[in-house]
Amino acid sequence: MRITKWALAAIPVVILASCSHKKEGASTEDVPKRTVFFDKSGMDTTVKPGDNFYLYASGAWLKKTEIPASQRGWGSFYTLYDDNQKNLHKILDEITKQDNPAGSKEQKVADLYTSGMDTVGIEKLGYEPVKPQLAKINAVTDYKGLISLAADGYKNGDGFLLGFYVAPDDRISNMNIAHFDQAGLGLPNKDYYFNTDSATKKIRAEYVKYIAKLFTLTGVDAASAAKKADGVLKLETLIAKSHLTPTELRDPVRNYNKFAVADLQKQVPDIDLKDAFKRMELNTDTVLVGQPGYLKALDGLLKSQPIDVWKDKAAFTALDNASTALSKAFRDANFEFNGKTLSGQKVQQERWKTVIETVDNGIGELLGQLYVEKYFTPDAKERMLKLVNNLQSVYKSRIEKLDWMSPETKEKALAKLAAFTKKIGYPDKWKNYDDVQISKDAYYKNQESIARHKYNEMIKKAGKPVDKTEWGMTPPTVNAYYNPTFNEIVFPAGILQFPFFDKDADDAINYGAIGAVIGHEMTHGFDDQGRQYDKDGNLKDWWTKQDADKFKSRVGLMIEQYNKFTVLNNLHVNGSLTQGENLADIGGVAIAYEAFKNTPEGKSDKKIDGFTPDQRFFLSFGQVWRIKTRDETMRMRISVDPHSPEMYRVNGPLSNTPAFYKAFDIKPGDKLYRPENERVKVW
Repeated sequence: MRITKWALAAIPVVILASCSHKKEGASTEDVPKRTVFFDKSGMDTTVKPGDNFYLYASGAWLKKTEIPASQRGWGSFYTLYDDNQKNLHKILDEITKQDNPAGSKEQKVADLYTSGMDTVGIEKLGYEPVKPQLAKINAVTDYKGLISLAADGYKNGDGFLLGFYVAPDDRISNMNIAHFDQAGLGLPNKDYYFNTDSATKKIRAEYVKYIAKLFTLTGVDAASAAKKADGVLKLETLIAKSHLTPTELRDPVRNYNKFAVADLQKQVPDIDLKDAFKRMELNTDTVLVGQPGYLKALDGLLKSQPIDVWKDKAAFTALDNASTALSKAFRDANFEFNGKTLSGQKVQQERWKTVIETVDNGIGELLGQLYVEKYFTPDAKERMLKLVNNLQSVYKSRIEKLDWMSPETKEKALAKLAAFTKKIGYPDKWKNYDDVQISKDAYYKNQESIARHKYNEMIKKAGKPVDKTEWGMTPPTVNAYYNPTFNEIVFPAGILQFPFFDKDADDAINYGAIGAVIGHEMTHGFDDQGRQYDKDGNLKDWWTKQDADKFKSRVGLMIEQYNKFTVLNNLHVNGSLTQGENLADIGGVAIAYEAFKNTPEGKSDKKIDGFTPDQRFFLSFGQVWRIKTRDETMRMRISVDPHSPEMYRVNGPLSNTPAFYKAFDIKPGDKLYRPENERVKVW
């Protein structure tokens, strides 16, 4: 069974039930009214704002803040996420004490949580729950049997090697299609297998120890376990050669490869697609393959590498995926590598937090209904929608005034902007989980039932029209996203809280924080990837060649800027990998600022906390990104995360924002100063 691992916070996914709007009179006593919205004590005024605005806004906070031992970092996203978990904990504590009707959302949420907290029962089982999968792997005699097992497993959350999922066809976005992407690696990406710096070598060595540890926990002797682990790493290194890099994966055209199944079969003659698809309950004659090179390499490696090594890899994958749902020894082994080595955590987080993540990841729209009833008010949603509409209006005006884009391309850009779907807080219709069976004393089996539900829900979509009312995140999620095939911007209730948003805060605070996030997500519709999708969400070139060339030239200047930023003793930011997020950051703050200037506060000169409205706007933007990160996590982020480190999410955009120069009197000689002809000007 595949257990979803916790990912880095980004900025750092229906059958009708009743629509659940917040009821009049629903409890909000757990949400005290905030009166202070800006932390002056967190500033370091010994730093000139024109030299390092990130430190000016948050330097004192950074100096005095210690990252909790159970965390990879600490700051805005982390503290809000932690507060959200505490709120969810209150809900779960309350409903677990109730007598909940069988099959109700309260029963399923409460009993899944209870089963996860039953560490005594989980401990007694050891790794018993995963033994059936290990037995199936052990029974495999050749590569054909391995592929059959890999395909069979998808129905129960145990699928591997094929990178299979169902999603919209990028060029026909109103229809779902089967996708196959590169897979097969246990480390974050291919660079971890080939980089020769000391930090990466250490990670590989610890990875081998982790693999061996999982084998020894199943009774394999130490020498045999070490041999198996070495073989798994060597096999994954061969697989990694076929993988594209995170930067190469940013190109939606390169990663769109449609095949008739018969034609794909000719390219992978030793993978019986007809049999695999039958086992996966996939009925189709056409598929999308993101990275054909991976499937071709897999076809060759299945024959050239010993079947016993393949079986070892399958067994390790099964144990790794299940480890967080097994006994303490397995959980500890997982943490030693994924928590300590990769992320720098000192200790595991409290059990209740881990289990809440399982509930949210598994049946999040049931938990989400309970969450929004208690913690998301109608007036918060109303104010948020007003903010979104204000920024959309400003974006329209900015596109109309662009001096580098032709009228022909502008017309289509404006049509795309106007077509944005705006989702705020929670879905208008909730997912149905009637087929999910949850009991109080079966944590692993509960997750198996959820995995089967998710697969059945997904496989039924293949070849069918896309339901664009679906959400890609649960309501409590502290994040936001733009989805190009839906052409939508989505803001879950979880992020619509302080420090990002507070309905009682003044406009400078809200526009500098959530306003910049809104503008950020809107700009994703026009970043290096999003701009290649039209108003209907189809991957389609709607740009004139001249306009596309001008866009690439301006973005190229930005890539050069960010390539020069460094962390951890001269480890450089990857300007190409982060270009979409950087462009969204720059566009987001520019759009939010212009929208702010349309408000009464934005038009006034009245100071609050000793700062002008404009200064307060930029300080809000600066403080919303105050995050302190462990070195190990930062090293991983530089390799895999399309977001720049937080210092450059502040200093980078502001060094390209003329209004910031005026607000803080930034002049030549200041470290953030850029001559006007060197500033990024896209949206």
